[in-house]
Amino acid sequence: MATYDLEEQEQIAELKAWWKQYGNLLLGLVTVVSLGVVAWQGWNWYQRNQAAQAAAIYGVLQNALRDNDMQRIKTATGEVIEKFGGTAYAPLAALTAAKAMVDAGDAKTAKLQLIWVTEHGEDELRDLARLRLAALLLDEKAYGEALKQLAGNITPGYAARFLASRGEILLAEGKRGEARTAYREALAKLEETERTGKGRNSLQDQQAGAAYREWLQAKLDALGESN
Repeated sequence: MATYDLEEQEQIAELKAWWKQYGNLLLGLVTVVSLGVVAWQGWNWYQRNQAAQAAAIYGVLQNALRDNDMQRIKTATGEVIEKFGGTAYAPLAALTAAKAMVDAGDAKTAKLQLIWVTEHGEDELRDLARLRLAALLLDEKAYGEALKQLAGNITPGYAARFLASRGEILLAEGKRGEARTAYREALAKLEETERTGKGRNSLQDQQAGAAYREWLQAKLDALGESN
């Protein structure tokens, strides 16, 4: 029993020595981990709360669109962007509002909404905004600015439409040869996307793809073969 007590005392002494050397560090690590868990949970709650509030305002926007109330559309869109610009609802609201504003003849405000999406949106929404902005600039005959919107990286699903939009701008500038090349590249890219299965495969998407292919071919047929 005495031997056991001695061994036990030695273990206690070693534990005390270890704790004296590493105890504060261990407590510090536990505190940091605990604070990290609390912070993570708080951030998740904040994100969910932000998304819920943004969704509510987006619902107001949808109602305003249904009623064709431009003032409410602008107010709701501005609120989503200003207060909840980091949520997924902000670029959706800006794109939706921009379309309504174009339909109402307010291209100037629509451009501001689209520019915001090109600067803050992600991937496909950003590229969709670039395409729509290029179309508005084409209408204004701001060809150089329109082409700038089509430059740079593109998500694969939009490659064909970017090339076709480029063809439209070049054709408006009277550059028929360059426009023809752009349309051909757009048609080739569309066929490649469909062949590799990168596009969506629903019946509606297939029908839309077929219609778009016919439109591109009609553009090429109208331009004729190059000399």
